[in-house]
Amino acid sequence: MASKPAAFAAVTPAIVEELRGIAGASNVIVDAERLEAYSHDETSAEEYGRMPEAVVLATDTEIVAAIVRLANRERVPVTPRGAGSGLSGGAIPLYGGIVLSLEKMNRLLELDVGNMVAVVEAGMVTNDLAELVQGKGLFFAGYPMSLQTCMIGGNIAENAGGGKAVKYGVTGRYVQGLTLVTPKGDVVRLGGKLSKDVSGYDLKRLVIGSEGTLGVVTEAIIGLVGYPTAKSDLLVLWKTPREAIDAVPAIMAKGLAPTSLEFMDRLSIRASCGYLNESLPYDEAGAMLLVEVDGSDPAKVEADLIAIGELCEERGALEVYVAEDRNNIERIWNVRRNIAEAFKVQSPVQSLEDIVVPMASIPEIIPVLERLSAAYGMTIPCYGHAGDGNLHATLVKDPGMDMATWRRNEDLCLRELYAAVRDLGGKISGEHGIGIKRKAHLARLVDPVELELMRSIKLAWDPNGIMNPGKIFDPDGAPVPDGAPGMAP
Repeated sequence: MASKPAAFAAVTPAIVEELRGIAGASNVIVDAERLEAYSHDETSAEEYGRMPEAVVLATDTEIVAAIVRLANRERVPVTPRGAGSGLSGGAIPLYGGIVLSLEKMNRLLELDVGNMVAVVEAGMVTNDLAELVQGKGLFFAGYPMSLQTCMIGGNIAENAGGGKAVKYGVTGRYVQGLTLVTPKGDVVRLGGKLSKDVSGYDLKRLVIGSEGTLGVVTEAIIGLVGYPTAKSDLLVLWKTPREAIDAVPAIMAKGLAPTSLEFMDRLSIRASCGYLNESLPYDEAGAMLLVEVDGSDPAKVEADLIAIGELCEERGALEVYVAEDRNNIERIWNVRRNIAEAFKVQSPVQSLEDIVVPMASIPEIIPVLERLSAAYGMTIPCYGHAGDGNLHATLVKDPGMDMATWRRNEDLCLRELYAAVRDLGGKISGEHGIGIKRKAHLARLVDPVELELMRSIKLAWDPNGIMNPGKIFDPDGAPVPDGAPGMAP
């Protein structure tokens, strides 16, 4: 295991016994074979994984609070964890210590139709919530693309977004209240069943997107909206990625407000279709846009879809296909959802990015990706949520490139890509977070004053630095674990 900073203590047998007394012996894991599953997320286990010393499966808020109080007293690092489906290393126990899993806290506590909110535990799978409320004609609109695996607490920690964010926004828009266990083990309830609240600092918004560094969210009050009764989709083929991307701000400028506006380049389409054994009419296309429109008025949905299709044709689209039934809609969305999985099969060594730029700057990022691909000898497929400027540019290792060259080229390529994104007024992560993976780049690119403000907040909330240490930035004064990833050179 990596060396532990002097500021952090090891999990001793006595601490394990205390954990068993708090959570129950069956909910405390210490054997190495079972611990391994909690040592990584969806980033490379080989590159980023770190073993915890203990995993505790919490079953209620008071147990979480008692565990955190114990950890704070003993100076043992705590890493909150949901499904482990993150893409930035945010749930990896970089300094060992305790992984605090919320996977058993998966209940719907209340469905308040009158206030259009659901009160849920943080370990509830997002898709389970979506299916439960749909029966009441309601909709959790802020969910991410990985809704079938991710959990509500993780969505909140990353302020996750997804394919419907163009119209509906991301997770944070729908979080009206939180139950938070602070790094000292206090329990505080922030917000409530309220649409408006300016009663002092909005601490709830500070917690959302803080990547588990400011406390453990155990429950959430999620705002719901009416389920859209009408929906239709377009698949638009373009000759080049640039033409497809150029059409995105043109569509948005018309005020048509599609629900989703997803971009896929040729590499992404081919990889996903091959993975799914699916056929789409992409032979002549260099890129696709997947456009969805929804609402409560079928005539308005149809009119907006026609207007978007006509605009695309005027701008030189090769073909505009309307997905008129549920099966065809699911087919084309399945291609979009499985791009990342397809590239994992084709090339497991890669770097999945989620850069975000202002909408009008979207077309300017494509030539940057083309130049970097040629300069560093790697494939860089691009796909993602083009309607809000959030693109997944994925650096994929060439099979013939040795690992030392890949590591060097990956770092150099990301430095140039992130600098270009910054110069366009963008940020290095739109939804996956900083975690371990991007913190060295964040330290180089963010305003030092802004970074110092973040550190000051962290210190005020977590003076002993035990809560998910090593994420977003390194602990003040703490030595880095041997070989730890994501460190600034």
